[in-house]
Amino acid sequence: MADQEPNTNSDALTPSNTLVVGPSWVGDMVMAQSLFKTLKSQSPNTTVDVIAPAWSVPVLERMPEVRQAIPLNTAHGEIGLKKRYQLGKSLRGKYQHAIILPRSLKAALVPFFAKVPVRTGFKGEMRLGIINDIREFDKSHLNQTVKRFVALGLTQQLANTTFAIDYPHLSIDSNNQQQALQKLGLDAQKPAIALFPGAEYGPAKQWPLAYFQELAQKLVNEGFQVWVMGSQKDHPAGESISTGQSPHIINLCGKTTIAEVIDLIAHCKGAVSNDSGLMHVAAGANCPVIGIYGSSSPKFTPPLTQRATILHLGLDCGPCFKRECPLQHLDCLHKISPQNVFSALKELLSAQ
Repeated sequence: MADQEPNTNSDALTPSNTLVVGPSWVGDMVMAQSLFKTLKSQSPNTTVDVIAPAWSVPVLERMPEVRQAIPLNTAHGEIGLKKRYQLGKSLRGKYQHAIILPRSLKAALVPFFAKVPVRTGFKGEMRLGIINDIREFDKSHLNQTVKRFVALGLTQQLANTTFAIDYPHLSIDSNNQQQALQKLGLDAQKPAIALFPGAEYGPAKQWPLAYFQELAQKLVNEGFQVWVMGSQKDHPAGESISTGQSPHIINLCGKTTIAEVIDLIAHCKGAVSNDSGLMHVAAGANCPVIGIYGSSSPKFTPPLTQRATILHLGLDCGPCFKRECPLQHLDCLHKISPQNVFSALKELLSAQ
């Protein structure tokens, strides 16, 4: 006889072991910590393990709520059916509850293969049966990414109400911080401001590099050193900002691990960022941050911290959520001047 699954409902379950299928982006993974905090606050004895891309393991290691990060070695966009089956089979009998944050079919496969009794997620692409605690996806009520994550950790009744969000808070490793400062030859005494010129989504979320360069020089004139941070992909942008400028403007793009980035950001007096993953890392590291929004909306993915200032013009043409400006003028970013950002940063730092 084929295995039959119990007709379960997460409202009646207090899980002791919870498996979360995490998101695939840096910023989303940081925001997912709000869910992990919610699970632990509801049931302190709950253990939370997270299936995630291998790159995100150092981020999850900075979240005390997470017992274990379980890497899923699939490429971005890869179905990887065999890999998911093998991982799911290895996890059988270990969990009472699974929460699937992405809305894709493939994201729900590992908990299904693991035969986790209760599998919670939103309605998505052909997931009926794969997920057996299906939640309605109400965009008007769950109007932020972080709300969507946290709602899946609540009972259906609570998820339909106005609920509190516990902001992310990444642990900082002071020893690793000192080692990173020494390895990179950075001045630990001179106050630093971090700049994050990258944004994986596309040009419509990227403040002009010439503006970052002008801002960097203004900060140096104020007595700061400037650390430009990002991935190897952002290295040319970092060079554009730093080359030929002051020796106090340093391009660190591609020279740091994710763990080092977290600790170096925590060392900074402040950060200036596009709407990007590193903006959310800065918020999680308790670094005052200026968030610059172009095609996206700060109402949907705000930095989850009280120490942030959002710069967003709210033009009639936005938010368009496009990778490139459909009107080809990018006014939503070009009309936020370096002086606007410089003044906002000075005000934010003074308020701290």
